[in-house]
Amino acid sequence: MKYANNILETIGNTPLVKINHITKDLPCTVLAKVEYFNPGHSCKDRMALKMVEDAEKDGRLVPGGTIIEGTSGNTGMGLALAAIIKGYKLICVITDKQSKEKMDILRAVGAKVVVCPTDVEPTDPRSYYSVSKRLAEETPNGWYVNQYDNPSNAQANYEQTGPEIWEQTEGKVTHFIVGVGTGGTISGVGKYLKEQNPNVKVWGVDTYGSVFKKYKETGIFDENEVYSYVTEGIGEDILPENVNFDTIDGFTKVTDKDAAVYTRRLALEEGLFVGMSSGSAIKGLLQMKDEFGPDDVVVVLFHDSGSRYVGKIFNDDWMRDRGYLEDDVKTAVDLIQEHVDKPLVIARTEELASHAIDRMRRFKISQIPVVDINGFAGSLSDTDLFQAYLDNPAIAEKPIREIMGAAYPIVKANASVEEVSKLITKDNQAVLIELENGKHNIITKYDIINSIK
Repeated sequence: MKYANNILETIGNTPLVKINHITKDLPCTVLAKVEYFNPGHSCKDRMALKMVEDAEKDGRLVPGGTIIEGTSGNTGMGLALAAIIKGYKLICVITDKQSKEKMDILRAVGAKVVVCPTDVEPTDPRSYYSVSKRLAEETPNGWYVNQYDNPSNAQANYEQTGPEIWEQTEGKVTHFIVGVGTGGTISGVGKYLKEQNPNVKVWGVDTYGSVFKKYKETGIFDENEVYSYVTEGIGEDILPENVNFDTIDGFTKVTDKDAAVYTRRLALEEGLFVGMSSGSAIKGLLQMKDEFGPDDVVVVLFHDSGSRYVGKIFNDDWMRDRGYLEDDVKTAVDLIQEHVDKPLVIARTEELASHAIDRMRRFKISQIPVVDINGFAGSLSDTDLFQAYLDNPAIAEKPIREIMGAAYPIVKANASVEEVSKLITKDNQAVLIELENGKHNIITKYDIINSIK
């Protein structure tokens, strides 16, 4: 009989799959190393097991001990599999930007999950780096994995992923491209491939808000480049010891939007249900199209499965909220699709300013059209009310007609976006749209900005 003695024995030997449609305009052969075939559905299974086994050998991890790690989710899953089979406890420290699916999966496989804020400095005691270290110090028989600086991370990929790629391509691989987070995959695979053929090019995919690309090109760690981003699993606001910049030939940066869009394209056009970093990787490859020739064999690594991003990348509402869906916005009515079914909030000329203020607060809006018996008679904005309050703190008890501005212009539903945009000025904060049912809705500057792709 052929079987694995436990789930850990199924790690590795993931397939190479040819990309046919998204890369059809490239002259080279593009092969994806699809790592979601690992039992934990990501490339991190390899290094998680290697780090655990190496820690067992040198006594850092003792029988019955507790594994503690800061993770974006995938390393935590790999560690969870090892902990289950080997009898360890596991605490995963994760940031609040990670998908709910990742958190739920970690809990499902027995990990205790501690959630930390994303938008803090690495040295902040609330950061997931700091919390991981503190928990390791406070926990009896606790072992802090530290995948960022743990050499077993890169070594696992040197011993496994690199040789697999070399064998699967029969040594014909010319380029290796992968998103960079801890640096273990690119550094381990890159080192192995360059030892076999020094001419192999190794390229990292970075994200905006991360420091890798500029540091590689200038040697400068620029804190001004560090800001919050959506893409999970790649990019860093630190320089992990596992990132061997000498092995990496260069970086290309990919936006959050492109990462999300190309992740969905991989599912729809290639049948590859992968995570967001894979979308970054394939878009990064396309951005480098001038680097490739007809004889080149380009291997791009896809880190994980799309199952961990169902509530995000594969959710239309989440994508639309961030402006990632390529909706075709041409007319005025296209601009208001997010609130077209909501009734227009109005104020009346004889109401008190306090009524308008309460309405703005309750509905979380900044502009209100004002009506009288003849129709639209004026407008109110939070700016108008604020200025009026500065002039007279008793503003709340004044009739709206005494402080309102000019009525908003009205456009037809089929008016062009360009026409609407010209009507919104410094002195005119919104435009009313007349719908086919005779009712009206409002278009604000936010609606215009939200339509920009």
